[in-house]
Amino acid sequence: MHNMSIILKKWVYLITLSIIWGSSYILIKKGLVGLSPLQLGSIRIIWTTLILSVFGLKHLKKIPSEAWKWIIITGFFGTFFPNYLFAFAETEIDSSLAAVLNGMTPLFTLILSLVLFNSKFRWVKMLGVLVGFMGTLVLVSNEFSIHEGNKSWYSFLVIVATLCYSINVNLIKYKLDGIPALAIAFGNFLSIFIPALVILFVVDFPWSEITVSSDLQTSLYYIFILSLFGTAIAKVMFNELVSISTPVFSISITYFLPIVAIGWGILDDEHFSLIQWIGCALILFGVYLITDKSKKK
Repeated sequence: MHNMSIILKKWVYLITLSIIWGSSYILIKKGLVGLSPLQLGSIRIIWTTLILSVFGLKHLKKIPSEAWKWIIITGFFGTFFPNYLFAFAETEIDSSLAAVLNGMTPLFTLILSLVLFNSKFRWVKMLGVLVGFMGTLVLVSNEFSIHEGNKSWYSFLVIVATLCYSINVNLIKYKLDGIPALAIAFGNFLSIFIPALVILFVVDFPWSEITVSSDLQTSLYYIFILSLFGTAIAKVMFNELVSISTPVFSISITYFLPIVAIGWGILDDEHFSLIQWIGCALILFGVYLITDKSKKK
C-alpha cells in the first residue's frame, strides 16, 4: 500500500508541476512587457526568497554544514542561471518554443547520471529519452523554419538553461539525498538572494514609475504570481519529487510542459501547427517509456 501511495504521489506531483511550470513561460512573456530580463530574473528570485522565508527559516538547521556547498551550487544551476537565461530568450522567441526546448533536459539528465553518477543503464529509458527528444526536434523544426538568423541564438540560451537544470537534478539526488525539500529550496534561494539584489540595483530599477506605469504594475503582478506558484511552491514540490523518484522521472515534467505552454501560447495568439501536435504525441510516448520501469521498481 505504501508503494502505491508513493506512485500516486509521484504522478500527482508530476501533473501539478507540469501545469504550474507550463504556465510559467507565458507569465515570463507577460512580465517582460514592463521589465527587462535582468530586472525580471532578479525580482523573481527576491520575491521567492521572501515568500519561502515565511515557512522555511526553521528548516535551515536541517542542512548539514558539509552540504552547504552543494546547496549553493544547486541554487545557481537550478534557479539563478536558468531564471535569467529564460528571461533573455523570451525577448525573442515564443513562450511555447521556450517550453518545447526545455524538453532537452531529460536527455542531459540521463547522460549526466550515467557518466558522472554511475546510475544503471536501461535501454528502455534511453529509448524513452530519445523518443521524447525526437518529439522535441519535430516541435522545434517548424519554429526554426519560421524564425531564422539570430533568433536561433536565443533558442540556444534555453538549451544552456536545460543543461543547468540537469546538473541541478542530479546533484540534488546524489549529493543532497535525505535533506528535506523545503530546506533545500530555501537554502538555494538564500544562496542567490544577494547576487540577485546586486543585479537589481546595478540595472537601475525604475522605482519611481511603480505608481504611475500600468505596464510595470501588470508585469510585477505577473512576476509575483510566477514567484509564488512557479518558483516557491513548485521548487519545494520538485525537490520532494526528486527524493521519492528517479532523476529521469522527475525531469520528465519537461515533456508535459510544452503541452500546457502551447495551450497558453495559442490563447495568446502564438501559432501552432499539426506537425507540432505530432511532436507532442511523441513526447508523451517518451514519458511513458521513461516512467514505465520506475513504476515497477
